[in-house]
Amino acid sequence: MFQATISGGSYQEGLSATVQGLPAGMLINEQEIYGDLLLRKPGADELSSPRKEPDLPIIYTGVNAADTIENAGDKNHTNGTPLTVLIPNLDRHFIHIKQYQDTNRTPRPGHASYASFAKYGTFDDSIGAGIFSGRYTAPIVAAGYLAKKVLKALGVEIFSYVKEAAGVRMGAVDSTVARRKTEAFKKMRCDFDPFYQEVYVKGRINADMHFLEKTAIFTQIEQEIDAIREKAPKSSEKEIESKYGVNHILNCPDLDAARDMIKAINKITATGDSSGGIVEVCVTGLPAGVGEPVFDKLDAELGQMLGIGAVKGVEIGSGFAVKDMTGIQSNDQMHMEKGKVVFDSNSAGGITGGLSTGQDLIIRLAVKPTPTIAKPQHTIDKYTLENKALSAITRRDPTIVARIWPVAENYTAMIILDNLMAHRGYQSIQKAVQKK
Repeated sequence: MFQATISGGSYQEGLSATVQGLPAGMLINEQEIYGDLLLRKPGADELSSPRKEPDLPIIYTGVNAADTIENAGDKNHTNGTPLTVLIPNLDRHFIHIKQYQDTNRTPRPGHASYASFAKYGTFDDSIGAGIFSGRYTAPIVAAGYLAKKVLKALGVEIFSYVKEAAGVRMGAVDSTVARRKTEAFKKMRCDFDPFYQEVYVKGRINADMHFLEKTAIFTQIEQEIDAIREKAPKSSEKEIESKYGVNHILNCPDLDAARDMIKAINKITATGDSSGGIVEVCVTGLPAGVGEPVFDKLDAELGQMLGIGAVKGVEIGSGFAVKDMTGIQSNDQMHMEKGKVVFDSNSAGGITGGLSTGQDLIIRLAVKPTPTIAKPQHTIDKYTLENKALSAITRRDPTIVARIWPVAENYTAMIILDNLMAHRGYQSIQKAVQKK
């Protein structure tokens, strides 16, 4: 139904996402895709890698380049064919490549560098970790945004946020409040992102430009990265909290917890180490019955988010906590209210038997600490098999959890849309058969 193929590498020419299954007739542009990409891009704040990638997208295929007939009004709308988004790498200078070349003989503990060498040999794309780099989540966000846009038209919405970081966990926050604060955080990031303002608000790139016109602008931007970053709108933490009601760095709906998380992250980072955490994803508006039993259960499909490089665990609803519950505590009892089924709790996280119950889906992802750290670690020389010591000198994230929530949000969107499309197709066939 809905399929996404991603390709590229951290220090290749760029990355791409190709999506199949989008309905024809959906208006789409790069500015709105970038509105999600800027949420996970590096170099945005003290909690992310200093790599200065703008992560600006180009829609390459899948939309009409002009009205199909005069004044039809279908230019820049999807046409039902595969839609490809390109994300060029603009900050991949030789000095950083040389840093990787100098350390690539010694695999980074906790990273895929040893296992990928065992699989691919000397041709392994180990400059910036290639396919195993965190940059690979950029096309996931781009593809997932497209799925999320379709879902919104169907009344299904998805939002995500940081639940825990560096051992600090947020308090209880109503889902309506969490959703509102997440939207406010996204708006704040657009308002303060220098590339969003310079490229889209000022109109240096627009939907009417051809591909080569856009790439020419990208060439200019590559030379202006530092200058554009210096133009970033300035505001204090207190001013942002007052205007938007969110933290200036971390998307956590509990402001007190967000401040404590940042302090805890920075304390660990100061020692040369890194930290992990938990992101939570909430899906609202999904009807009951979506999913399949046994092999293609909806919760099993959501477990595919282990494909996100830093994710080491996925739980739905109460998750592992059910081991300490009794049946009466775990069961979500229900009753009728004004002609509707109402559940008294949501321990199941909105899924039973692999099918949605009509409640909110609650998904949590355990995110491991960044494996690239400054502390010395034991490793080997993968060519001579001698014991070695390694201290990272390349650019790295103090924590990944601060940037992984938009990836989780948009990855979830792809899974939900794929299942919802199958569900609606099944319903239409079932309806036709039962009429006979």
